Amino acid sequence: MDTGFEFIGSESIIPSYRIVRAGAASPSINPAPKPALSSWHGAGFALCWSLLCFMRGEARFVTAEQAVAAIPDGVTVAVGGFVGAAHPEMLTAALERRFLDTAAPRDLTLYYCAGQGDRGERGLNHLAHEGLLRRVIGGHWNLAPRLGKLALENRVEAYNLPQGVLCTLVRDIAAKRPGVFTKVGLNTFIDPLHGGGRLNALTSEPLVERIELDGETWLRYRAIPIHVALIRATYADAAGNLSMEGEGIIGEVLPMAQAARNHGGIVIAQVESVVERIFDPKAVRVPGILVDYIVTSGGAQHDQTFGEVFDEAFVVSSNETEGVAAMSWSERKIIGTRALMEVRPGEIVNLGIGLPEAVAAVAAETGRLKDMTLTVEAGPIGGVPASGLNFGCSYFPEAIIDQPAQFDFYDGGGIDIAVLGAVEVDSEGSVNVASFAGRFAGVGGFTNISQSARRLVFCFSFKAGGLEVAMQNGALKIVTEGSHPKFVTRLSHVCFHGPSAIARGQEVLYVTERAVFKLTPTGLRLIEIAPGIDLQRDVLDGMAFMPSMSEVGSIPAECF
Repeated sequence: MDTGFEFIGSESIIPSYRIVRAGAASPSINPAPKPALSSWHGAGFALCWSLLCFMRGEARFVTAEQAVAAIPDGVTVAVGGFVGAAHPEMLTAALERRFLDTAAPRDLTLYYCAGQGDRGERGLNHLAHEGLLRRVIGGHWNLAPRLGKLALENRVEAYNLPQGVLCTLVRDIAAKRPGVFTKVGLNTFIDPLHGGGRLNALTSEPLVERIELDGETWLRYRAIPIHVALIRATYADAAGNLSMEGEGIIGEVLPMAQAARNHGGIVIAQVESVVERIFDPKAVRVPGILVDYIVTSGGAQHDQTFGEVFDEAFVVSSNETEGVAAMSWSERKIIGTRALMEVRPGEIVNLGIGLPEAVAAVAAETGRLKDMTLTVEAGPIGGVPASGLNFGCSYFPEAIIDQPAQFDFYDGGGIDIAVLGAVEVDSEGSVNVASFAGRFAGVGGFTNISQSARRLVFCFSFKAGGLEVAMQNGALKIVTEGSHPKFVTRLSHVCFHGPSAIARGQEVLYVTERAVFKLTPTGLRLIEIAPGIDLQRDVLDGMAFMPSMSEVGSIPAECF
């Protein structure tokens, strides 16, 4: 081989290697000051540290090309990251180059939890090549449209499973447990009765099954071996320990590394720089005993997110509200203002991507941010969630925990209220967010969050596609009507099931710029309309079904 590795043999699925030629020199850095040590302690420390490194072999620093050369055909590759945060861009780009140059490796299964990409070329878009991939198992697809194209054209096996299930499943894969047992996904398109999350005709193997436990119906998401983990951190030390001081999230780096190691595989870590020693053992997010290859980026292809090279506000705590731009008046601000009225002081809140972000903007503008704790499924708690290609991070968070732990809290009912988007709604109050306009976006964390939050507010414009509104003499006027109805008779994908929410005892509202609906045991009930709106012309005629109505009130004037 000319990869710079010496094969030393293994009974595992993927061979083990010892590095015999280092890659490029590490950049010059200034590590954190060492704690004061007595001369005896200092000598003992140095001796033990040198012995440890010697016993493990020399530091396994290689180039990205050398690292991805160790990935064989037919294995499952798990990639960490959230949009662009903590995504190992240098590694996925190198894997793409290897395939384009050599047609290898082939027939990989790609496993990822959160969507990773910029809707263009970065992130998991690098891996969207027929032949390179045989199967894709992912939580969100919209940020990697090239992957979505392969799935829609029936050129890869494709599954969309809940993001929270996938990230907690990695821990079960690491522990070699039989999978995740949960009610998340019941009565949605992920339920085996409704497709099992399979996205095309090529995809036949069931990864989800219904089971009965103690007289209740559950879903079991099957564990599958992970053979290669591609992860990212900020620093590595000489023993391969990884820390994430500069990353906006932690993600699922540890269970991914554990899963690959426990299935005889390899762990490849991209880091920004190398330090002699990470002195605080609690700062180590992935211990060196799990890491096979380390690729030092030196900052190249290591932007903190796909929207920012580096923003300190994502990794420090403060009472500031920087990052929340003031909103100009629009239907989005109307909706955000009305949704904010449902948030009570002291509540723990999750805001979805897109229009729900308006809630944070209005809360900042009105001084209400201090009344609530905003959280993001990626792990930030407190602060203000970032948007766009920075989504997943928060400005000045109070804490950042790993994504599986965040979903443990969510799934157990830890969210008081979630404010989420919606693409389509039917008469039962069921919601589609997964597909629209010939594209497949996927559910991401939506299914976990919408099934577990105690109260829900779905935020969306009454119609999409060119909608324009204005206020005239205190009345809302539809200047240009949207071209795409949101209230439909049949959903392309059921991502939230209204009748199941009623059975769980959830309180659910649907907020648009001109009308507000409430979920009831008989379906949607219209409870408010905006001043100036004609009930028949502007609301009922734009719906494919008739909601129930009783004492319809007005959307509060302060929303306008």
